[in-house]
Amino acid sequence: MSASGEGVPADDSPNTVRKVSVVLPCLNEAKNIERCVTLARGVLEQHQIDGEVIVVDNNSSDGSGEIAARAGATVIHEQRPGYGSAYLAGLDAARGKYIVMLDADLTYNFNDIPRFLASMEDGAEMVIGDRMDNIKPGAMRIHRRVGNWLLTGILNLLFDTGVRDAHCGMRALRADVLERLDLRTTGMEFASEMVIRADKEKLRITQIPIEYSPRGGESKLLSFRDGPRHLRHMLLESPYHLFLLPGAVLVVPGGVVSVMALAHIEVLGWRPELSALVASSLVLILGAQILAFGLCAHAHRLSLAGPVRGHWYEHMRMRLRLKHGLLFGLCVALVGMAIAIVLALQCLNHGFETLAQERAAIAAGTLLVLGIQIAFSSCLLTILGFRRTSP
Repeated sequence: MSASGEGVPADDSPNTVRKVSVVLPCLNEAKNIERCVTLARGVLEQHQIDGEVIVVDNNSSDGSGEIAARAGATVIHEQRPGYGSAYLAGLDAARGKYIVMLDADLTYNFNDIPRFLASMEDGAEMVIGDRMDNIKPGAMRIHRRVGNWLLTGILNLLFDTGVRDAHCGMRALRADVLERLDLRTTGMEFASEMVIRADKEKLRITQIPIEYSPRGGESKLLSFRDGPRHLRHMLLESPYHLFLLPGAVLVVPGGVVSVMALAHIEVLGWRPELSALVASSLVLILGAQILAFGLCAHAHRLSLAGPVRGHWYEHMRMRLRLKHGLLFGLCVALVGMAIAIVLALQCLNHGFETLAQERAAIAAGTLLVLGIQIAFSSCLLTILGFRRTSP
């Protein structure tokens, strides 16, 4: 499509499909926004790229939106606060085949836009900038460097994305992958969500080294607020690490110590006493409940996303049904009930006075609770799976 003198097509109707949309979220950036819009439009014009510049005014009180409009940008007003909210509005309004995202604070070089576009034309579905080897003096404080390094490391530990600078604010993607990404977060964690979702959808991700310059004006990033929000979202995106792994860490030692206490087993000179049996039983019950939460979280996610062939939960779901969970839970509960009945009969005849009876009472209660947990968790897993389609 041919470009006009300002890097935009002559047909500027709302339904015109462009080659690229440059999206800039904006909150009180009056000092920078005109320069940002001018630079973006200049790059489009210089390279004869058919495109548009979209500024999302996120409740600015300094007239940033009006300044951006005068500079030639399409201004979208988003009332919902938050970095993610601004981007969601901008992505929804974008008409480009490709979308380039930058912060409106002059920290990124607008002349890198053609490099991002070239990478997508070569087959990349998402392109992410890598600032880590090109941070100019004064551009990123030491605690933010450490925080970015830690959060990116945790993200790659949980999801193995291979992205070196997961929270870089300059990135690009093809518009046709937006529906697959299903982005929803409204705060700074939007950056993490995009990388996680892209990895889960197996998008072709390319990383490009870029420079990172000192920003103009005041930063909106609050490290000790936004960092935990990133971490929280990562954990919510990974039920395995949030539920299943901690649950297993509790169930295994809880079960082992309980068996040692009941069977009078001594290991390395230590034999669990009654207090250890009580503690291990509580740990076992807690771990089993957390494991159940993890399975339900997986069932919910996969019920929304559809069957994922090869996923471990798919294999489990294909082999186990509600009847299996109910039967197993019933058997565990019946064992506990049988122990409780025997113990009750003994107490009626001889009273409740031996240490063995106390251990038996704890074992009976633990098994009853576990059996009930298993049965009701099986029912909940089945309910969550009602929306699933057949693989």
